[in-house]
Parts: sequence; structure tokens; C-alpha cells
Amino acid sequence: MTATGIDFGTTNSVVAQWLGNEADVLLLDAHHIDADWRHPGFEYLFPSVVGMSSLRRGALFGWEAKLRSEEAAEACKRLLKSDEYVTIQDRRFAATAVAAGVFQAMRKGAEHNLTAIDQAVITVPANATGAARYRTRAAAQFAGISVLALLNEPTAAAISYAHDLRNDLHELKKDPTILVFDWGGGTIDVTVLDYQDGFFEELASRGVTELGGLEIDRRLRDLVLERAPARSAWTPAQERQFKLDVERSKIRLSSEDSVTIMTPDGDTVEVWQEELEDAITDLVDRALAPLQQCLTDLHMAPLDVDAVLMIGGTSQIPSVRAAVAEVMQQQPVEVDLCDPMTAVARGASIAAAVLSGEVDGVIQVATSHALGTVVKDDAGQKKFSEIIPRNSPLPWKERKSYTPREDNARSLTVEIWEGDPDRPLDHPDNVKLTDLPLTYQDPRAREDSRFLLEYTYDTNGLLHVKATLERTGEEVLNEEIKSFSSGGPTPAVRKELGDLLAGNTVTRPLAAQPRKQATGSAPAVLVVDGSNLAWIGRSPRRPGVYDSDDRPSFAQLLSARDALTSRYPDAVLHVVVDATFRHKVVEEERAAVDSALSKGDLIQPPAGTEGKGDALVTAIAEDTGGTVVTNDNYVELQNRYPWLRDKERVLGVTLSKGMWVFTPRTCVPPRHQVVRAEVPPQSRALIPPSSGPLPEFRYHRPHEE
Repeated sequence: MTATGIDFGTTNSVVAQWLGNEADVLLLDAHHIDADWRHPGFEYLFPSVVGMSSLRRGALFGWEAKLRSEEAAEACKRLLKSDEYVTIQDRRFAATAVAAGVFQAMRKGAEHNLTAIDQAVITVPANATGAARYRTRAAAQFAGISVLALLNEPTAAAISYAHDLRNDLHELKKDPTILVFDWGGGTIDVTVLDYQDGFFEELASRGVTELGGLEIDRRLRDLVLERAPARSAWTPAQERQFKLDVERSKIRLSSEDSVTIMTPDGDTVEVWQEELEDAITDLVDRALAPLQQCLTDLHMAPLDVDAVLMIGGTSQIPSVRAAVAEVMQQQPVEVDLCDPMTAVARGASIAAAVLSGEVDGVIQVATSHALGTVVKDDAGQKKFSEIIPRNSPLPWKERKSYTPREDNARSLTVEIWEGDPDRPLDHPDNVKLTDLPLTYQDPRAREDSRFLLEYTYDTNGLLHVKATLERTGEEVLNEEIKSFSSGGPTPAVRKELGDLLAGNTVTRPLAAQPRKQATGSAPAVLVVDGSNLAWIGRSPRRPGVYDSDDRPSFAQLLSARDALTSRYPDAVLHVVVDATFRHKVVEEERAAVDSALSKGDLIQPPAGTEGKGDALVTAIAEDTGGTVVTNDNYVELQNRYPWLRDKERVLGVTLSKGMWVFTPRTCVPPRHQVVRAEVPPQSRALIPPSSGPLPEFRYHRPHEE
């Protein structure tokens, strides 16, 4: 099997494989990137996003989910520590299920690359909790990936760098010390490592679990909205597009002096690189704190470090690189020697090759948190009792003696905690992983009930807990931490993953199985081409120039909808309008259109959809077996949806003296292209009224060889 490394990121993921003497980064999803997102190196990224679109059945992943979803779940990696729920189209999924979907989509992307991901080393933040580590492993396994090991992201980056410069490192210093500053979309981790003859040892690691590019996106959004406050309620689709515009602008500001961002209201705001850097000064200061803490933990001076690696997209902001250089009194390694986006995946693939025996080397990792339990002091206050210290090399085993507070106890609850014993128990750095029951076979006095609590922490950061009575050696607790106190039950993840991939996310009619319509019966689902109905009898005198009476009418569309509801009271209606509809109606109707869009009474295609509203109308009708209500012929869509030419799949519309008439029709097949001859206005009077319509010239395309 090919040695594979997976950098499972908060914002983006990357996959690399060892090819005998080099790590190759896979192009999993590059063909789905839009032109305005094609930045250098982005072809290797697989956005860690799951989304839904009314144009497609089932979930979207990667770039399709990021750029073409109407509703998307992002940053599920952040939620793994507690397995919080993610809501997608009115259905809740555990974060583990969403993460499993991302892993499975990456597997399929690899298959398109004519390779396979059956087993892998998967990276996690150095300061990831035990719960997050467990659920990362579980998500990969649910996706069919056997996890060789969980490797800290900074360690993986250092492995990649050391592999590329193994000769130069020996010339630089016999035993170089490497500091990795890893700041990506969701977390900041700083790790200090020693390297010697292929042997890595983590000396110290500090970090913040929720501080990254997502927070910087929010600051940039705030900058824009301070100058151009929202003037109306934005639809979810508009909010999503604005979010993407802000993220893309943030990326550009790392290499450009300024960018212009447009809000959904049509306002444009120019933001300069220096302005964004000023707005995130406090975030950069917070990111530098773990760096200072690592040096303090190790009693090191900045110049004791031989190489500073900066990985993750956020680390490439110019002011961030400058701040790290100032603190460390040296320039970080250049990006061409340590690629900030692919180094982690490459290092993980090298680690996979080491573990499978393809490459010589030893990998040694250390604990990022202290592990322990909770005891009560004489005043009855709970406090952290450390068993395994922070920065202990893995695997590590430690035990400690505890005595119950009361005689004749039949059972106790052992709380499993990780964090920082020097901080108060309620500090955010301290997290309770789970509760384990300890049971005595017979009631005993306190002294006879004393037990040794033993923690074994393996190289994957997974914990095994055992307790034995000191006097008899009787085992009263023996359990590996396989479940955690909050979030959804893990056994349900497999079913949730199946539902997510199958598109079983909502109970709304759109997601139901297509309903067949009996000949002559009332339609069960009506898919209304709203823009078409709103334009009936109303066309602009000149293209793109609208007067009040020559615009589409939202009031007219509502009238048609009410008439349909009256005629077909049992039918489910989907009313679709083009993305530009709200801009074309009169100003007095725009607020009502926005309200209808936000409530779902109107729907519009997501940004970047080809075919405008027509494509969405036909896609919904395809999924639901519905009847299309339109006067359009859909020439360009008939080959994709031949049922448009079937009887009773399309209703035509007539508006006569305020009365709506709906009659079955079929779309005329596009046999040839028709070009009408336009008669100059001054010549039209020369054509007698009895001469009929303007002449048509039929043009047949020549056959192409």
C-alpha cells in the first residue's frame, strides 16, 4: 500500500504520498476551482467543506462545496473536541460524520488520480484535545481509512523540512533545534523540536485552539461593514457569497497593497493591507504568546533555535512573518524551502513511509497537555491532580495513588481531565474528557479502598486508564477512552454519514423521491419559473434600460402564485427567480423580494451557477418529478432534460384581463437555429397588414469534421 499522509485542516486539507524517494502532493480537486480562486498552490488544496445545492442530490465536498453551495458546513475540525452538531438543510449531523464525509471525498479524489488511500498518517494540531484526536481517527476509519498514526502538524512540517535539507542541516549544526510556528485557519500551534539522524523529539508545544484565519476574516468583514453598513436583510446565498469575497480578499492582501470588496447591497469598499494589519494586531499578539511560552518552558533564548518554520496560510501574512522574525531575532525559513500549504502533508507521508519500513528513521512525539483527574481539597474545592505532565515523550505511562473520602464506598466516578494544572480548574485550557465508573466488589474502609490510578498515553495521543487496589492488586477499572462526555453518540456516525452522502438531509419535498404524475391528474409538485411569469406582458423598450412599467413585477408573480395555489391546492410550489431579479424590480418591491428570499418563499440559483434560474427550475423538477410552469422553451436544456418534451410536464401561462390561465404544453425541440430579419422602422409601413409576420431565415449549421 502507498504510504499516505493527510493534513486534515480546519479550512483546507492536503494529501501527499511517498513515491520511493520523494513525497508527491496529490491534485484531488483542482478541476473545480473557479478562475478567481486560482492562486499559486491552491490546486493542491481540498477545502474541508460539506455543502448542499438544490441543483444536485447529495452532499458536495471540496471546492464544489466551498464555491457552489447554497448551504455549507465549514470548520468541522474545530467541533471535534466536543462533537458538536452541524445543521445542514434542517438536519443535524455530528461533526464526526461531517469530517468522515470530507475524508471519504478525499479518497474519491485520490481514485481520480489513479491511486488509493487505504491507510494513512493523519495530522492533528499539536494542542488538540484527546477527544479531538479520538474523533479524527474515528472519522477517518468511518471513511474506510486505516490510521497508522496521528502526528502533530508541526512535527510533520519539520520532518518535511529535514528530509529536503538533510545534508544542509548536518552542516548547519550537529543537533539542530527547529521551531515551528503553525498558524492556519483554525488554530495556532508553536512547537520546538530536536533533530538528530532522522530522530525527532518534541521538546515543547503550546497553542490556542480557536485562533486563526477565521477570526481574521471576521475582522476584515467588520472593516467593510463599518464603511458600508447593510441596508437590507441579506439572503443566506448573499451572506455566503459575501463571506467568500471577504476570505478571497484577505488572501490577496498578503501580496497586494489593496483590494476592493463589494457588499450584497452593491456598495464597494477599498481596504488597504496596512489597515487589515492594524485591525488584527491584537490577534497577532495572542498568536505570539505560545511562542514565548515555549521558549520559557525550555529556558531557551531565541538564538538557541537554528531554524524557524512558518506553516499555515495565516502565517504568511506579511505582518505576522515580520513579528515572528522580530521575536526570534532571525528570518524564518523561506517558503520555497518549507511550503506553508503542503509541508505538513508531505511530512505525514514521510512518517507513513517510516512506519511502514520504507524509510529509515524514528519519530518521537510528546504530550501537549497534562493529563490527570480531579480531587477535592479539605475545603471541598475541586482541583486538578496531574498524572502525566505536559511535554512527556510518548508513549508514556504514569500512576498515582488516591484514597476515597468516605468508608464503604461501592463505586466512585473518576473524572478524566487534560489541560494545565497550574491554572484554575474552570479555566478554558482545562477540559474534562469523560467520566469513568470505578466499582468495588465489596465495601471497604477508606484505607483498604486506596487505589493506584494508571494512565497510559500512546503515540497517537489516545489514553488507557486502569485502577488497581493497592493492598490486593484487584483491578477495579480498566478502560480505553473510546467515548467522551458531550456530543452525539459515535455509533450513530455511520448512519449519519450514509444519510449525508445520499442526500437524505431534509424532509422538505425537494429532497423527497421523485413523484410520478398520473396522466390527467393534478400535479403533485409545481416548479414555477418566477422570473418568466413576472415578465409576462412587460419587456424593456431598450435592453438593460427599465422604466417603472417595463420591469418584472413581483406583485404579478405573487398573483400568479396565488392563482396556482387556488387551482392546485394540494401541490407543493417551488418559485424560482434569477439571481438578478431583486435588482430589476421597482425599488418599492425590493424589500418584499428580500423578505421572500430570506424566508424561502422564493429561491434563486447560487453564485456561479450556469444557466441562471432556468437550470435551477429544471433541476428541481428533475429531482421531484414536478411540473414546470413557464412560457420559456428551454432550448439549451432540452438535451439534458428530454422530459421537457413530454406531455403534461410543462404548463404554459396566459394572463388575460387580470385572469391567469394555465394550459399543458410541450417544449418545441430545437431542430435548427432561427434568425429573424429585423426591418428598419421607416420600412415597416411598406409591408401590408395582410402580408403576415416578418420573414424568417433558417440557418443550418454545416457539419464539422
